[in-house]
Amino acid sequence: MHDDRKLIEGRLERVLRERIRPAVHRSPIPMEIALWTSPDGPVPVAAGLSAPYRPASAGEPWGAPWATAWFRFTGLVPESWRDRTVEAIVDLGFAMDRPGFSAEGLAYRPDGTPIKGLNPRNTWLRIRPASDGRVRFHVEAAANPLIEGPVTRLGDPLTAGDEPLYRIVRADLTLFDETVWHLVQDLEVLGQLMRELDLADARRWTILRAIGDALDAVDLDDVPGTAVLARHRLEGVLSAPAHATAHRISAVGHAHIDSAWLWPARETVRKVARTAANVTALMDDHPEFVFAMSQAQQLAWLREHRPEIYTHVKKKIASGQFVPVGGMWVESDTNLPGGEALARQFVHGKRFFLEEFGIETQEVWLPDSFGLSGALPQLIKLSGSRWFLSTKLSWNTTNRFPHHTFRWEGIDGTRVFAHFPPVDNYNSELSGAQVAHAARNFADKGVASRSLAPFGWGDGGGGPTREILARAARLADLEGSPRVTVESPAAFFAAAEAEHPQAPVWVGELYLEIHRGTYTTQAKIKQAGRRTEHLLREAELWSATAAVRAGFAYPYAALDRLWKTLLLHHFHDILPGSSIRWVNRETMEHLTAAQQELEGIIGDALRALGAGRGRVPVAFNAAPHPRNGVAALGASTPRAGDHAQVRAEKPPGGGYALDNGLVRVTVDQRGLIVSIVDAATGRDAVAPGQAANLLQIHPDLPNEWDAWDIDAHYRNVGHDITHVASMTLLDDALRVERTHGASAFTQVISLRPGERTVFLECEVDWHEREKLLKVAFPFDLHAERSAAETQYGHIHRPTHTNTSWEAAKFEICAHRWIHVGEPDWGVAVVNDSTYGHDVTRDRRADEGTTTTVRLSLLRAPRFPDPETDQGRHRFRYTVVPGAGIGDAVREGYRLNLPARHVLGTGEVEPLVSVGHDAVIVEAVKLADDGSGDLVVRVYEAHGTRARAHLHVSAAIRSAAETDLLERPIADLVHDRAGIPLTLRPFQIRTLRIRRAA
Repeated sequence: MHDDRKLIEGRLERVLRERIRPAVHRSPIPMEIALWTSPDGPVPVAAGLSAPYRPASAGEPWGAPWATAWFRFTGLVPESWRDRTVEAIVDLGFAMDRPGFSAEGLAYRPDGTPIKGLNPRNTWLRIRPASDGRVRFHVEAAANPLIEGPVTRLGDPLTAGDEPLYRIVRADLTLFDETVWHLVQDLEVLGQLMRELDLADARRWTILRAIGDALDAVDLDDVPGTAVLARHRLEGVLSAPAHATAHRISAVGHAHIDSAWLWPARETVRKVARTAANVTALMDDHPEFVFAMSQAQQLAWLREHRPEIYTHVKKKIASGQFVPVGGMWVESDTNLPGGEALARQFVHGKRFFLEEFGIETQEVWLPDSFGLSGALPQLIKLSGSRWFLSTKLSWNTTNRFPHHTFRWEGIDGTRVFAHFPPVDNYNSELSGAQVAHAARNFADKGVASRSLAPFGWGDGGGGPTREILARAARLADLEGSPRVTVESPAAFFAAAEAEHPQAPVWVGELYLEIHRGTYTTQAKIKQAGRRTEHLLREAELWSATAAVRAGFAYPYAALDRLWKTLLLHHFHDILPGSSIRWVNRETMEHLTAAQQELEGIIGDALRALGAGRGRVPVAFNAAPHPRNGVAALGASTPRAGDHAQVRAEKPPGGGYALDNGLVRVTVDQRGLIVSIVDAATGRDAVAPGQAANLLQIHPDLPNEWDAWDIDAHYRNVGHDITHVASMTLLDDALRVERTHGASAFTQVISLRPGERTVFLECEVDWHEREKLLKVAFPFDLHAERSAAETQYGHIHRPTHTNTSWEAAKFEICAHRWIHVGEPDWGVAVVNDSTYGHDVTRDRRADEGTTTTVRLSLLRAPRFPDPETDQGRHRFRYTVVPGAGIGDAVREGYRLNLPARHVLGTGEVEPLVSVGHDAVIVEAVKLADDGSGDLVVRVYEAHGTRARAHLHVSAAIRSAAETDLLERPIADLVHDRAGIPLTLRPFQIRTLRIRRAA
């Protein structure tokens, strides 16, 4: 027999496209269309239903960018159709290749009851006409623009113009032929499977012959009349069972919805409503369908804005079909948020699911976050969760992650069971290609046989469709394919963990080898996020102190709301800076307002503690270490100390030198630091012949993903910014002004009496495009690794590039500090708002080694926000010569939590104190349940074991260790001195203390 494979495959494609699919919905009857465009964006449903509509027609343009339009559709079902299945097909100009990114709609009955969402992959609406055959429904439609790179086509989405983006394609009543629809699904599944099988596999040829026979049975002029016979000819190949060893896929309905990205949060609220309406309607028709939804914030939006849909969701949650997962407020970025902020993601997310649904979520669900912090396993366990899922590391551009099912060990040694779906997709269609890829790609063959596949249209929402569910049903037990079972994530994880009890272990961070630019993009958002985190710490600390000391009314509701505001803006496309300008503008507005409110709360608490009511100079120190004689977490009059004053001089050869007896800084005539001498050891931190505090600029045009990526080739070309416009000595500081291109830079170098720290400020008026600004510190150190602060600890990374894994980490994330050193001497570089860094090591001509630390200050990508980072910025960073890890930790808090100097009534004793430098008090607050109990969170910060005593300045009635949600785990021993504590390296412990009356 001749090879007729291509003939039959080509025939299948054309007949499906031109004859069989069109026969699913036939005999179209156009509906009457009426249109109203809201002048004010989204409106309540009642307003949309009662709006002054005007006639419209197919082909008519509608929808300026971001506009909201309401459509009214009316029609009459013919008498002859009354006992048959009728569906409306509504196409508002959907972009079929971008589901979830274009025009979208939500259909309503005349009484305002939501029916289901409409989107590019879901244009049908089941019709139940009135007794007289009349049909009427409304659609609230959003004209969301397609934001495309490399330059945002619409510019600023707030002022994108009034030209319509879409045209009404059709709005028809049709007869729905379920048999033909099933024939389409049969042929699609078999055709997709066939193409994935090897040419040498007899199964491929069996399917090919069956498809050919089925196509022969189809009368091209009467597809409905011959569909049953065509399906009958496929029964044999569809009923052949899968091999006993076939890979098993747990298919979980899902709709990844970015809480903001190429649309504002305002639109996400509606995306959530459309998706929830879709999936709950689908559940009514498919009791086997299970859908998982993460992000408590999105369900809270649904509760607030669309309670009628939320009620339906709650019913489906109770039935087990709609499954909350994730246990976090949003799918957060995990590189950039501080430790307490990441912990509160779990606190607020888990608590919402518990209080609303009585569900203790077990799965942490972060499919799209841009790299995963090594602090997460401990936080997952402390939140009461067991399992972890992500898919993003499949995007790695250098190294293939070696496992799909494994145990992930965090920086403290905690392990959690983790899974990366080998389908490499969190928006799967369950196509033949995707399920075959999952089976082929699965890295743990031989020891495990299960993987998970989240299915449904996502990023912009939409969710699963009846077509995807039809694929899942046909792939449940089909020869040549993995077995597909629709089930919950918990069912998958329980089975996978039981099957693979000795899963391999991956230790430390899960570094993503792409999207490294997100450590830096949108510097102001990162700065605002960092500042808001520290203000929340202060607001809780001083409010709790004032509540205990002075009867202050602890602002429970305000703090809860402000935490949730911050947590929303830690979403993985907001804090990383990869959203449109509208989102970025709103983020700054919301965080600025949060900071103002927090300052007000702090001010009220300090006044309750005596601030402004006396004449004594008082410093309130919210940092976890004492400074200038002021206890940590308390207040008193600072001691001036007997310290040498800062001296400034002009050495031979030009430039200046600053000296405070502890450190001497020499600045050359270019305004660059050429020496930082630690007086205690006489060591110079700066490498011979090199200059520190050196601004460097590079071209920055990544191959794709402008706001997200920094590609390694940027290092091939660079320019040192050394031109000096002016250099001025200001008492104990030196100010250097520079220009480059369209930008201006002001650098201030200073010392302070009694501090072994070089203080640096950099103000930038930035007007470059597609450039990267760094500041370099070449140190005279042979450092084999760097230490970078992460949440509740630090992580070591090699400075060499022995393997491709190390070479890929050419840009790394650090929080408040990064440290490099030799065994007996090191240097810390501390910052107040910078996350992107690189650390390199070079051999010098004098046989010495230079270890260079660079901070990434600014970028200027054009997509998706063409104005990224433009304008004025102010950065603060310090260099601490002779520093160990403990010094880096202390200086990081000191820079980010400046003391508040006021006139007051005197000393305020700390509520708690710890006499151990490595044990950090990270949070002091009152319990969230309003009981008045004191909650204290501590962690070990040096990477060592620590024994300490938590002193409590009040009589203790009882004390317990709790999880992150403040639920008791075990009673704690306590005495008059407080609570004895033992901590392993980087361990987090949360203590709940009930004070005696």
